[in-house]
Amino acid sequence: MSYQSPGTTTMEHPLLGWCRPDAAPCSGTDLADGLRRLHRPLFIAAQDDSLTPLSRPRLLADSEPPPSGALPLVGFSPPCPPENLGDPSFCGELGIRYPYLGGSMAKGISSVAMALALGRAGMLGFFGAAGLTISQVEEAVNQLTSSKVPFGCNLIHSPHDPELEQTLVQLYLERNVRLMEASAFMKLTLPLVRYRLAGIRRNDDGSIHTPNRIIAKVSREELAARFFAPPPEAFLHELVADKEITHEQAELAAHIPMAQEITAEADSGGHTDNRPANALFPTIASLAARMQAEHNYDLRLRVGLGGGISTPAAAAAAFVMGAAYVMTGSVNQACRESGTSDEVRAMLAETRQADVTMAPSADMFEMGVNVQVLKRGTMFPMRAQKLYEIYRAWPSLEQIPTLEREKLEKTIFQAPLEQIWKITRDYFLKRAPQQVSRAEQDPKHRMALVFRWYLGQAAHWAKDGDRSRRIDYQIWCGPAMGAFNEWVADSFLEPPANRDVVTVGLNILFGAALMTRASVLRCQGLPIPREALTTKPLELAHIKEYLSGENARS
Repeated sequence: MSYQSPGTTTMEHPLLGWCRPDAAPCSGTDLADGLRRLHRPLFIAAQDDSLTPLSRPRLLADSEPPPSGALPLVGFSPPCPPENLGDPSFCGELGIRYPYLGGSMAKGISSVAMALALGRAGMLGFFGAAGLTISQVEEAVNQLTSSKVPFGCNLIHSPHDPELEQTLVQLYLERNVRLMEASAFMKLTLPLVRYRLAGIRRNDDGSIHTPNRIIAKVSREELAARFFAPPPEAFLHELVADKEITHEQAELAAHIPMAQEITAEADSGGHTDNRPANALFPTIASLAARMQAEHNYDLRLRVGLGGGISTPAAAAAAFVMGAAYVMTGSVNQACRESGTSDEVRAMLAETRQADVTMAPSADMFEMGVNVQVLKRGTMFPMRAQKLYEIYRAWPSLEQIPTLEREKLEKTIFQAPLEQIWKITRDYFLKRAPQQVSRAEQDPKHRMALVFRWYLGQAAHWAKDGDRSRRIDYQIWCGPAMGAFNEWVADSFLEPPANRDVVTVGLNILFGAALMTRASVLRCQGLPIPREALTTKPLELAHIKEYLSGENARS
């Protein structure tokens, strides 16, 4: 059978069956509307050299010759609600409806309000504990645990402050925080293993129960392999010796992975290796399959995708590759619930994809580790790089050439370096006295701590909206922010004041489901008009109506 579709050449399509469109309960629809009714199957009939979308045709038995008045069915797209896009078992285990996570952003930028909003909407958010005091994290955890909604908390790798990792893990264990996102780790650490194994036991049916779950955010295959492997034996021996776990628990540990899920972190804001998603995800997914077979786990290893997820197209691509879930970051920082300033939200709303760059990080400055930040409207990336170059070139603050030192004090620090050292020293005397002891013995380390003062304060100036230091704002951001701004241009989500994490998240999921349905029709050789693929944002009330399934019953 052939037909002439507008704008196409005559094409042959396989016959799926026959239908009678004029017989109840049959209703016609336009293709765009039919695709948006995610809970309802969509049938495509060929009629008068064109395609006719049908939402409820009366299907007829396939016969030759065809029944009188029947139309040939040439396409079918099954229902595709957003909750079916990822791994349903993952959502079930976490107690959420949608395979959508809000990743952690340091200094509480991924805030309590953000985690609560996502959790109440059937998604999940991680609280960004990195860079906060223990008392601030404790207050946030208390609010989250009392809310009874699904949530997680972040643990960032702290190679220069291992005691901080230990203290945070102790807090999470005491407050029954059962889900933790491990980020920026370059190796496994004892606190990570302790958290994972706390309370491990064998159930009556013989299965192994691990109360605490780690979702690791990584961008390197070798690190993913460590998280997908059982806890290292050396750490098990140490935990047994410290009476943190028993010999029996150590034996059980050999049968579980450190992390059942890994978020393949592509080109994200903050700590990133700038990996392309379509190369990184298949590699980590293949690794998961190999290690699943190698260790013969009773549970299923899963891989999600983060970094670059800010549009329906990006989310749809992630799910087509097999992602169990998607994770967003930069776009959430631009939303009302984020723990940053209106000044930062306004700057993010103007960001394009080329407006980001890499700059030295505060927490791993001496190691030469970089983070991805916004460069438009701020001199932070250039100034941070200048500090790192000076750190590499000179052994101490005193040996920096006089003109160079005066320039630093006038422009970047806006104070004498000795004054900055006094402030820094007082800070570390309260938080990590060993850093002061080391700095007083090692002039190079003292210089690093002074330079890290600027890097750390630059994030606070941005978060607090300090307009006197606007030129020095450090804003973690990936190119996904530019893609998001292009997608929402000329829509109600263009103004930053209208952006909230639930509306953004549901629109990304809704659009991804719509594009997935359209792809099914395209695989059947059917031409899909561009207007039918329009995924411009919808108001929350409208999108909730579609997602509730009410349209499917109308």
